[in-house]
Amino acid sequence: MKNPVSVLYMAFALLFSSCLIIANIVEQKLISIGPIEATAGLLIFPISYIVNDVIVEVWGFKKARLVIWGGFAMNFLAVLIFHLSIFVPGSVNFSPEHQSAFSLVLGNTLRISAASFVAFLCGSFVNAYVMSKMKIWSKGKGFSLRAVVSTLFGEGCDSVVFFSIAFSGVIPARDLVILIFTQMSMKTGYEILVLPLTNWVVKKVKEKEHTDTFDTNVSYNPLKISDL
Repeated sequence: MKNPVSVLYMAFALLFSSCLIIANIVEQKLISIGPIEATAGLLIFPISYIVNDVIVEVWGFKKARLVIWGGFAMNFLAVLIFHLSIFVPGSVNFSPEHQSAFSLVLGNTLRISAASFVAFLCGSFVNAYVMSKMKIWSKGKGFSLRAVVSTLFGEGCDSVVFFSIAFSGVIPARDLVILIFTQMSMKTGYEILVLPLTNWVVKKVKEKEHTDTFDTNVSYNPLKISDL
């Protein structure tokens, strides 16, 4: 008999996918945090990395890999429906002004969408890999350090890939580098700020699940989804 599905694991998977879809919608708005300009996706996207850390720490890389691909699929479906909704003609009660606003909010360009998808996969898998490997090397000690370092690598990879694909040749190289380091630093700072909460969540989930996975003899091939 197969093991029953963990309700907590499902809840974290749903939260992970929700964060990605919401971030995809709100990231088009530029916000100011003091003197720093960022996208509104900064308000929620780092939560997906925190959830990634919790899943790897409690259930291991294999379960995180499934959630990452599941989140990718749900985000892809959302973007597909957004564009289909824009393409379908509006009714007589849906004015051209409403159509324009609807398209502006939900109609990311193909280049931005592609950059977002590739960056998400790269960053999420790097984050999960570093988290998993560091847990083995540290024999399960120092979760806070693992969480920060894995996020630094994951968010760094995400930022480099996203901004390079989305804005290379569009904005000056110097500004591109500043954007990459700003986003990486702020998202990692977010992780550090909520570490006490993350530590508490990990502790409670481990107690509830009676699980603390170490990824020995695990394939880190991102495409090996069937290996559960």
